[in-house]
Amino acid sequence: MSRREISAGCVVFRRSDGIVEVALIQPHERKAWALPKGFIEAGEPPEVAAQRETREEAGLSGTIITKIDTIKYSYIAKWEKPAIRIFKIVTFYLLKFTSGDPSQHDKEVDRVEWFQIDKAIAAASYAQEKSILRKAKELIAAIPQEPA
Repeated sequence: MSRREISAGCVVFRRSDGIVEVALIQPHERKAWALPKGFIEAGEPPEVAAQRETREEAGLSGTIITKIDTIKYSYIAKWEKPAIRIFKIVTFYLLKFTSGDPSQHDKEVDRVEWFQIDKAIAAASYAQEKSILRKAKELIAAIPQEPA
């Protein structure tokens, strides 16, 4: 038995004093740092899903700058009876933080933290998400800084 899931997520970034920070989440009862992401609902554009999931999981809102990339992976959902292989496709977008509060995350998430981008790349628990963060770093570097 297997199932395909199509999701969308964001790398949320902000600049403070020229330092780029990105938000990572710690999913409930998992000692992992990850990017906010979730299912695309029927008829929902992926960009809208990415923003909605980021608001729900991280408490953060922003403006989509560009698509970063799409990753594909599979895992066994052992909590399902019987266990099932999930084939997951996730498209990530670069989201410039505009408002929100990381303390406003939902119950699926235990913690939300801002990390300096190189520390986020080091802290991210999943290799493909590290790759997304590296690509995001390059894209952010190309965005002109607004005068303070």
